[in-house]
Amino acid sequence: MVTDSRAILITGAGAGIGLAAARALVERGFTVYAGLRGPAPAELAGAVPVTLDVTDPDSVARAAEQVADRQRGQGLHAIVNNAGVIVQGPLELVPEAELRRQFEVNVYGPVRVMRSFLPQLRQGRGRIVNVTAPTARVAVPFAAPISASKAALAALSDAVRLELAPWGLPVVQVVPGGTATEIFAKADRASVEALATVDPDGVGLYRSALDAVAAATARQRLDPVATAVRAVLSATLDARPKTHYVAGNARVFAMLARLPMGLRDRMVARALGLSALPAAS
Repeated sequence: MVTDSRAILITGAGAGIGLAAARALVERGFTVYAGLRGPAPAELAGAVPVTLDVTDPDSVARAAEQVADRQRGQGLHAIVNNAGVIVQGPLELVPEAELRRQFEVNVYGPVRVMRSFLPQLRQGRGRIVNVTAPTARVAVPFAAPISASKAALAALSDAVRLELAPWGLPVVQVVPGGTATEIFAKADRASVEALATVDPDGVGLYRSALDAVAAATARQRLDPVATAVRAVLSATLDARPKTHYVAGNARVFAMLARLPMGLRDRMVARALGLSALPAAS
Protein backbone atom coordinates (compact mmCIF):
# COMPACT_ATOMS: atom_id res chain seq x y z
CA MET A 1 0.00 0.00 0.00
CA VAL A 2 1.28 3.49 -0.89
CA THR A 3 0.53 6.29 1.59
CA ASP A 4 1.55 9.90 2.25
CA SER A 5 3.60 9.46 5.40
CA ARG A 6 4.51 12.06 8.03
CA ALA A 7 7.39 10.07 9.50
CA ILE A 8 11.06 10.90 9.02
CA LEU A 9 14.30 9.14 9.96
CA ILE A 10 17.36 11.27 10.74
CA THR A 11 20.77 9.68 11.29
CA GLY A 12 23.28 11.34 13.58
CA ALA A 13 20.44 12.96 15.53
CA GLY A 14 22.28 13.15 18.85
CA ALA A 15 24.00 16.49 18.28
CA GLY A 16 24.56 19.38 15.93
CA ILE A 17 22.53 19.73 12.75
CA GLY A 18 20.81 16.37 13.19
CA LEU A 19 19.57 17.17 16.69
CA ALA A 20 18.34 20.63 15.73
CA ALA A 21 16.60 19.34 12.60
CA ALA A 22 14.93 16.55 14.56
CA ARG A 23 13.59 19.03 17.11
CA ALA A 24 12.31 21.35 14.38
CA LEU A 25 10.46 18.52 12.64
CA VAL A 26 8.92 17.30 15.91
CA GLU A 27 7.66 20.84 16.49
CA ARG A 28 6.03 20.70 13.06
CA GLY A 29 4.09 17.60 14.00
CA PHE A 30 6.17 14.92 12.28
CA THR A 31 7.00 11.55 13.76
CA VAL A 32 10.79 11.71 13.92
CA TYR A 33 12.88 8.58 14.28
CA ALA A 34 16.14 9.83 15.74
CA GLY A 35 19.06 7.61 14.77
CA LEU A 36 21.50 7.48 17.67
CA ARG A 37 24.59 5.53 18.66
CA GLY A 38 24.07 6.24 22.37
CA PRO A 39 21.42 7.47 24.78
CA ALA A 40 18.96 10.08 23.56
CA PRO A 41 19.70 13.61 24.81
CA ALA A 42 16.98 15.36 26.74
CA GLU A 43 16.54 17.83 23.87
CA LEU A 44 15.07 15.02 21.75
CA ALA A 45 11.87 14.83 23.77
CA GLY A 46 9.05 13.99 21.40
CA ALA A 47 11.22 12.07 18.96
CA VAL A 48 11.41 8.27 18.80
CA PRO A 49 14.99 7.19 19.59
CA VAL A 50 16.33 4.40 17.38
CA THR A 51 19.68 2.75 18.01
CA LEU A 52 21.49 3.16 14.71
CA ASP A 53 25.21 2.80 14.00
CA VAL A 54 25.61 3.40 10.28
CA THR A 55 28.92 1.50 10.25
CA ASP A 56 27.19 -1.70 11.45
CA PRO A 57 25.00 -3.46 8.84
CA ASP A 58 23.14 -5.40 11.54
CA SER A 59 22.39 -2.20 13.46
CA VAL A 60 20.98 -0.57 10.32
CA ALA A 61 18.86 -3.64 9.55
CA ARG A 62 17.48 -3.75 13.10
CA ALA A 63 16.64 -0.04 12.95
CA ALA A 64 14.75 -0.54 9.68
CA GLU A 65 12.76 -3.38 11.24
CA GLN A 66 11.98 -1.29 14.33
CA VAL A 67 10.73 1.63 12.26
CA ALA A 68 8.72 -0.64 9.96
CA ASP A 69 7.03 -2.28 12.95
CA ARG A 70 6.00 1.09 14.36
CA GLN A 71 4.87 2.47 11.00
CA ARG A 72 2.60 -0.50 10.25
CA GLY A 73 2.81 -0.15 6.50
CA GLN A 74 2.60 3.66 6.45
CA GLY A 75 6.18 4.04 5.24
CA LEU A 76 8.37 7.12 5.56
CA HIS A 77 8.21 10.64 4.20
CA ALA A 78 12.02 10.95 4.23
CA ILE A 79 15.33 9.67 5.43
CA VAL A 80 17.96 12.27 6.21
CA ASN A 81 21.49 10.89 5.99
CA ASN A 82 23.12 13.36 8.32
CA ALA A 83 25.57 11.20 10.33
CA GLY A 84 29.14 12.02 9.43
CA VAL A 85 32.69 12.46 10.66
CA ILE A 86 35.66 14.54 9.53
CA VAL A 87 39.08 12.96 9.08
CA GLN A 88 41.82 15.44 8.28
CA GLY A 89 45.57 15.77 7.98
CA PRO A 90 48.21 15.31 5.26
CA LEU A 91 47.07 12.39 3.12
CA GLU A 92 50.63 11.01 3.22
CA LEU A 93 50.33 10.59 6.97
CA VAL A 94 46.67 9.84 7.71
CA PRO A 95 46.53 6.27 9.06
CA GLU A 96 44.70 3.86 6.77
CA ALA A 97 42.33 2.94 9.58
CA GLU A 98 41.24 6.57 9.75
CA LEU A 99 40.70 6.68 5.99
CA ARG A 100 38.54 3.59 6.24
CA ARG A 101 36.57 5.11 9.12
CA GLN A 102 35.93 8.19 7.03
CA PHE A 103 34.39 6.20 4.21
CA GLU A 104 32.57 3.76 6.49
CA VAL A 105 30.63 6.58 8.13
CA ASN A 106 30.25 9.05 5.26
CA VAL A 107 29.77 6.75 2.27
CA TYR A 108 28.97 3.16 3.19
CA GLY A 109 26.77 4.34 6.06
CA PRO A 110 24.35 6.31 3.87
CA VAL A 111 24.33 3.49 1.32
CA ARG A 112 23.31 1.00 4.03
CA VAL A 113 20.57 3.32 5.25
CA MET A 114 19.23 3.97 1.75
CA ARG A 115 19.14 0.28 0.90
CA SER A 116 17.50 -0.76 4.15
CA PHE A 117 14.83 1.95 4.18
CA LEU A 118 13.93 2.15 0.49
CA PRO A 119 10.92 -0.20 0.84
CA GLN A 120 9.48 2.16 3.45
CA LEU A 121 10.17 5.18 1.26
CA ARG A 122 8.25 3.55 -1.57
CA GLN A 123 5.35 2.92 0.81
CA GLY A 124 5.32 6.52 2.01
CA ARG A 125 6.06 8.25 -1.32
CA GLY A 126 9.16 9.55 0.39
CA ARG A 127 12.49 11.05 -0.46
CA ILE A 128 16.18 10.75 0.41
CA VAL A 129 18.04 13.76 1.80
CA ASN A 130 21.81 13.38 1.86
CA VAL A 131 23.93 15.93 3.72
CA THR A 132 27.08 16.47 1.69
CA ALA A 133 29.64 19.30 1.95
CA PRO A 134 31.07 22.12 -0.16
CA THR A 135 34.42 20.34 -0.21
CA ALA A 136 32.76 17.69 -2.38
CA ARG A 137 33.22 20.17 -5.24
CA VAL A 138 36.19 22.20 -4.01
CA ALA A 139 38.61 20.03 -2.07
CA VAL A 140 40.98 21.79 0.29
CA PRO A 141 44.43 20.77 1.56
CA PHE A 142 44.60 18.54 4.62
CA ALA A 143 40.94 17.69 4.15
CA ALA A 144 41.39 15.08 1.42
CA PRO A 145 39.57 12.30 3.31
CA ILE A 146 36.43 14.31 4.12
CA SER A 147 36.46 15.93 0.68
CA ALA A 148 36.71 12.58 -1.10
CA SER A 149 34.02 10.96 1.04
CA LYS A 150 31.54 13.79 0.45
CA ALA A 151 32.34 13.81 -3.27
CA ALA A 152 31.53 10.11 -3.32
CA LEU A 153 28.24 10.71 -1.51
CA ALA A 154 27.36 13.51 -3.93
CA ALA A 155 28.04 11.28 -6.93
CA LEU A 156 25.99 8.48 -5.40
CA SER A 157 23.16 10.91 -4.83
CA ASP A 158 23.19 12.03 -8.46
CA ALA A 159 23.12 8.46 -9.74
CA VAL A 160 20.46 7.22 -7.31
CA ARG A 161 18.27 10.22 -8.12
CA LEU A 162 17.91 8.90 -11.66
CA GLU A 163 17.58 5.28 -10.53
CA LEU A 164 14.63 6.14 -8.27
CA ALA A 165 12.92 8.55 -10.67
CA PRO A 166 10.50 5.84 -11.95
CA TRP A 167 9.00 5.69 -8.44
CA GLY A 168 8.91 9.46 -8.05
CA LEU A 169 11.29 9.37 -5.08
CA PRO A 170 13.43 12.53 -5.00
CA VAL A 171 17.06 12.36 -3.93
CA VAL A 172 18.16 15.71 -2.56
CA GLN A 173 21.53 17.04 -1.43
CA VAL A 174 21.89 19.54 1.39
CA VAL A 175 25.23 21.35 1.26
CA PRO A 176 25.82 23.26 4.51
CA GLY A 177 28.84 25.44 4.98
CA GLY A 178 31.05 25.38 8.02
CA THR A 179 28.61 25.23 10.93
CA ALA A 180 29.08 26.01 14.61
CA THR A 181 28.86 22.49 16.00
CA GLU A 182 31.23 20.20 17.88
CA ILE A 183 32.26 18.28 14.76
CA PHE A 184 35.32 20.45 14.05
CA ALA A 185 36.64 20.21 17.59
CA LYS A 186 36.19 16.43 17.47
CA ALA A 187 38.02 16.30 14.15
CA ASP A 188 40.89 18.39 15.50
CA ARG A 189 41.29 16.10 18.52
CA ALA A 190 41.16 12.98 16.35
CA SER A 191 43.74 14.45 13.97
CA VAL A 192 46.15 15.27 16.80
CA GLU A 193 45.78 11.74 18.16
CA ALA A 194 46.28 10.16 14.74
CA LEU A 195 49.35 12.24 13.87
CA ALA A 196 50.88 11.37 17.25
CA THR A 197 51.12 7.77 16.04
CA VAL A 198 53.13 8.50 12.87
CA ASP A 199 56.75 9.44 12.19
CA PRO A 200 57.45 12.86 13.78
CA ASP A 201 59.83 13.69 10.93
CA GLY A 202 56.96 13.22 8.50
CA VAL A 203 54.76 15.55 10.52
CA GLY A 204 57.63 18.04 10.58
CA LEU A 205 57.59 18.23 6.79
CA TYR A 206 54.08 19.67 6.95
CA ARG A 207 54.30 21.61 10.22
CA SER A 208 54.41 25.15 8.81
CA ALA A 209 51.55 24.43 6.40
CA LEU A 210 49.48 22.76 9.10
CA ASP A 211 50.00 25.75 11.40
CA ALA A 212 49.04 28.19 8.64
CA VAL A 213 45.83 26.30 7.85
CA ALA A 214 44.97 25.99 11.55
CA ALA A 215 45.37 29.75 12.00
CA ALA A 216 43.24 30.47 8.92
CA THR A 217 40.44 28.12 9.93
CA ALA A 218 40.44 29.54 13.47
CA ARG A 219 39.53 32.90 11.92
CA GLN A 220 36.74 31.35 9.84
CA ARG A 221 33.25 32.59 10.58
CA LEU A 222 30.98 29.61 11.07
CA ASP A 223 27.29 29.63 10.20
CA PRO A 224 24.78 29.15 13.01
CA VAL A 225 23.16 25.73 13.14
CA ALA A 226 19.84 27.32 12.19
CA THR A 227 21.19 28.11 8.71
CA ALA A 228 21.84 24.44 7.96
CA VAL A 229 18.58 23.37 9.59
CA ARG A 230 16.57 25.66 7.32
CA ALA A 231 18.14 23.94 4.32
CA VAL A 232 17.38 20.49 5.75
CA LEU A 233 13.78 21.47 6.39
CA SER A 234 13.35 22.82 2.86
CA ALA A 235 14.89 19.70 1.35
CA THR A 236 12.68 17.51 3.51
CA LEU A 237 9.38 19.39 3.27
CA ASP A 238 9.26 21.25 -0.07
CA ALA A 239 6.54 19.80 -2.27
CA ARG A 240 8.83 19.95 -5.30
CA PRO A 241 12.32 19.75 -3.84
CA LYS A 242 15.37 21.02 -5.69
CA THR A 243 18.24 18.63 -6.31
CA HIS A 244 20.60 20.77 -4.18
CA TYR A 245 20.15 23.15 -1.26
CA VAL A 246 23.35 25.15 -0.74
CA ALA A 247 23.36 26.94 2.60
CA GLY A 248 25.33 29.75 4.20
CA ASN A 249 29.03 30.04 3.50
CA ALA A 250 28.92 26.97 1.24
CA ARG A 251 27.88 29.42 -1.48
CA VAL A 252 31.47 30.70 -1.56
CA PHE A 253 32.62 27.21 -2.54
CA ALA A 254 29.91 27.05 -5.19
CA MET A 255 31.40 30.18 -6.76
CA LEU A 256 34.94 28.83 -6.48
CA ALA A 257 33.85 25.65 -8.26
CA ARG A 258 33.10 27.68 -11.39
CA LEU A 259 36.61 29.13 -11.63
CA PRO A 260 39.48 27.77 -13.74
CA MET A 261 41.40 25.24 -11.68
CA GLY A 262 44.64 27.20 -11.53
CA LEU A 263 42.89 30.33 -10.30
CA ARG A 264 40.89 28.32 -7.80
CA ASP A 265 44.02 26.68 -6.38
CA ARG A 266 45.69 30.07 -5.93
CA MET A 267 42.64 31.52 -4.18
CA VAL A 268 42.32 28.54 -1.83
CA ALA A 269 46.05 28.61 -1.03
CA ARG A 270 45.90 32.35 -0.33
CA ALA A 271 42.83 32.03 1.88
CA LEU A 272 44.51 29.31 3.94
CA GLY A 273 47.78 31.20 4.32
CA LEU A 274 49.74 28.73 2.21
CA SER A 275 50.79 31.08 -0.58
CA ALA A 276 53.02 33.04 1.83
CA LEU A 277 55.04 29.98 2.85
CA PRO A 278 58.48 29.37 1.35
CA ALA A 279 58.85 26.48 -1.08
CA ALA A 280 59.71 23.16 0.57
CA SER A 281 63.33 22.11 0.32
